[in-house]
Amino acid sequence: MSVIEIKVPDIGDFAEVTVIELIVKPGDSVRAEQSLITVESDKASMEIPSSHAGVVKELKVQLGDKVKEGSLVLLLEVAGATATPAPTPPSEPKPAPALAPPASTATVSVAPVVQIPVAAPVVVLETAAPAAHTPGGAPVGLPHASPSVRKFARELGVPLAEVKGSGPKGRITEADVQAFTQAVMSGAVQTAAIAAQAKPAAAAAANDGAGLGLIPWPKVDFAKFGPIERKEMSRIKKISGANLLRNAVMIPAVTNHDDADITDLEAFRVATNLENEKAAKTGNSVSVKVTMLAFLIKACVAALKKYPEFNSSLDGDALIYKQYYHIGFAADTPNGLMVPVVKDADQKGILQISQEMSELAKKARDGKLSPAEMSGASFTISSLGGIGGRYFTPIINAPEVAILGVCKSAVAPVWDGKAFQPRLMLPLSLTWDHRVIDGAAAARFNVYLGQILGDFRRVLL
Repeated sequence: MSVIEIKVPDIGDFAEVTVIELIVKPGDSVRAEQSLITVESDKASMEIPSSHAGVVKELKVQLGDKVKEGSLVLLLEVAGATATPAPTPPSEPKPAPALAPPASTATVSVAPVVQIPVAAPVVVLETAAPAAHTPGGAPVGLPHASPSVRKFARELGVPLAEVKGSGPKGRITEADVQAFTQAVMSGAVQTAAIAAQAKPAAAAAANDGAGLGLIPWPKVDFAKFGPIERKEMSRIKKISGANLLRNAVMIPAVTNHDDADITDLEAFRVATNLENEKAAKTGNSVSVKVTMLAFLIKACVAALKKYPEFNSSLDGDALIYKQYYHIGFAADTPNGLMVPVVKDADQKGILQISQEMSELAKKARDGKLSPAEMSGASFTISSLGGIGGRYFTPIINAPEVAILGVCKSAVAPVWDGKAFQPRLMLPLSLTWDHRVIDGAAAARFNVYLGQILGDFRRVLL
């Protein structure tokens, strides 16, 4: 047996995250990729998995601790490592666990510590923030529950370590979580639960606009007008709502609307997908579905290169011009709107961008996007795709200075100088920060973008 260190892996741009759940305890056997602890950032909760199978020797973190990339999570005893195993001590009664001896104590031969990189974190996007709960009773043991039950417990703010399971081998079921909740609400913890519920209300009262010199937000008893149902907003919507409010208030935003003729580009896209399907059936390649959004990303990169102020950010009285082209795209998920980022889009082709977008969108829907996959965007595209609509005014995703909104394309009569011709037109809505960009530059950007989409050969120029 040897001992390895399990550390917090790359967690993106977050300096620190909070430990909100200890999934294992000393003495537990864990599998490779089994979750060890849960940490929480301002966007999501992430379960930190184990890179190896073994037995937990010692936990190095506690609930509420702040950790970052490289922080030590626990020591894990693993078998089959190349390190020299510790010598077998003589048979004697096993001493009780104690604190580390002082420096003056004689040293004991132990297995060397081997540092092994941990696997990437598994991100679990929650629909509600876990409520604080600290009853006096001791935990009943290691929580043994399925992922769906864990998610259900988080939504209710139930600490699984204090729930006694009634399923096979002590497995915790949804019924156990519900029963625990009912017991808590009827017991002494009810006061703490009410206080925890009052905190969001106090925060909402503090953010009712009074700080901006506005009249208070109206308080209405809607039930007196008819039946109602109250549902708490998901955690993602709460976080994104605060960011959107800040961006909408602080950025002097203007939106330009235009139409791009994508008749020829759409015909090329359809033909490309047909060729990919035929090639995949013959086993010559893997089928990749090309979307119009992939062409939009590539077209936006070309426009950003021509008009670099759109690929910048404000830093006090200076502008930061970015030499990279990371394009975010809004993805609609059951947990709310998320924005995965295609990194270095200027160095990738349409097929590679399409494949990467498909993988990122699936991760977003499954709640497995890491913070690193949602950070670093220099420009964002918000596409309503085939849903419908004509134009809208997307809100800039600070610290970016512009965002492109795209609606559903439609056939419209276009005058060619001699007659009206049916052309497939794509509505474009470009929102920009007037502190950085002026109206003439925005109009030129939209026109140039439309020219590229009308004749995609321009991206080569």
